[in-house]
Amino acid sequence: MSHTPSQNPAPPDPTELELFTGFLGASLRGFGGVFVMGRRMLVEEKRWLTPDEFVEILGVCQFLPGANIVNVSVAVGQRFRGWRGSLASLAGLIVAPGAISVGLAALFLHYAFIPQVSRAMGAVAAAAAGLVIGTAVKMAGPLLKQDGVLAIPICLGTLIAAGVLHWPLIVVLLVMAPAGAALAWVRRAR
Repeated sequence: MSHTPSQNPAPPDPTELELFTGFLGASLRGFGGVFVMGRRMLVEEKRWLTPDEFVEILGVCQFLPGANIVNVSVAVGQRFRGWRGSLASLAGLIVAPGAISVGLAALFLHYAFIPQVSRAMGAVAAAAAGLVIGTAVKMAGPLLKQDGVLAIPICLGTLIAAGVLHWPLIVVLLVMAPAGAALAWVRRAR
């Protein structure tokens, strides 16, 4: 009888220090686009979460007030180390970028009138949009695997309602949450 070791076994649960340094690294690498780096760190680099687990946690965190990555950091910290893990993850996420933001704001106020600075800010915004689109494409994989083509109308409806029609977030949630629940019910009934 031959035994084949599993490919890429999951690493052990992270410590509070590992949660802090993981989110600190993501926040420093993804300044202005931390969500993308947070997903990369959690799923691809540290492998603390599978792609499906990340999508599930994000789904819950999107219903909570505040920035999604902040909510994800608190949820991931709680999952592995309780309230101490939540504090460690959150601190890692916000300490360095907070200090950097204050410094950059002071510089920007001093140099904002320079045309090259304005054009550089436009380029940074375009790069951030590209990162968001790339992450959305990566996240579509687990959703389509779980829900197949049934997830496409929910995604498109949400995009149209929020992005094109500019409906308020609460209205989009009140419409799409029941639609998503119905999708899950149909999927389980199959």
